[in-house]
Amino acid sequence: MPSLNEFLAAVVRLSLWLVLLTALFVPLERWFGAAQPARSWRQRLQDLGFYVMSSLVPIVLLSAPTALLAVTAQHIVPQALSSALQSLPLGVRLLLAFVVGEIGFYWGHRLSHELPWLWRFHAVHHSTEHMHFLANTRTHPVDMVVTRLFGLVPLYLLGLAGPSLAGSGAPALLLLLGTLWGFFIHANLRWRLGPLEWLIATPAFHHWHHSRRDHINRNYASTLPVLDRVFGTHYLPRHWPTTYGID
Repeated sequence: MPSLNEFLAAVVRLSLWLVLLTALFVPLERWFGAAQPARSWRQRLQDLGFYVMSSLVPIVLLSAPTALLAVTAQHIVPQALSSALQSLPLGVRLLLAFVVGEIGFYWGHRLSHELPWLWRFHAVHHSTEHMHFLANTRTHPVDMVVTRLFGLVPLYLLGLAGPSLAGSGAPALLLLLGTLWGFFIHANLRWRLGPLEWLIATPAFHHWHHSRRDHINRNYASTLPVLDRVFGTHYLPRHWPTTYGID
């Protein structure tokens, strides 16, 4: 459980991040986004509430499970595997952790659509009818914790993360990169990135995941669309969705 000082420091970081994200994405969405109805003050306050909640809740809810997971992994991960991974160059370990974590996130996300009891929570994220950067944080706490644990558990069980400061670096970096990229792919930016769309998730890729009805069960990957190609859930035509949200 984080201390009061750690919690207050997180609040300050969130405030600074919100200022930076707003300064970056609001002008970009106005210049390069699709025309959308003006958001009411109530909707803006909801966005702010979700931003705060989705940023602070994991600090409280994930600290105990990840600590327990790290200690448990110490006892079940073979020492030979840990030693072999630690002997790899740092860049290779981080890349491996990134790919493994993304596969975990993919299946956590996909199961949140396919299992009704998880969809009840994940549907909150799909309730937004207009894509914008803060739609990234419109998430139920249960959905957020479940999906993140799907990404973190394989890292610990494979010896790519541990209880030490060095061992916690990969999970922290993975969550940070995933969160930052999440703001981009949810943003109202009508950009097409050509061949890069084969390598990395883009707004066009993720907007189809938020489209109403037909393609909501596609494009689960947060950063690596190749996972959707491998598992048969990829969809990226040349045009854009016309409606978003859920019925």
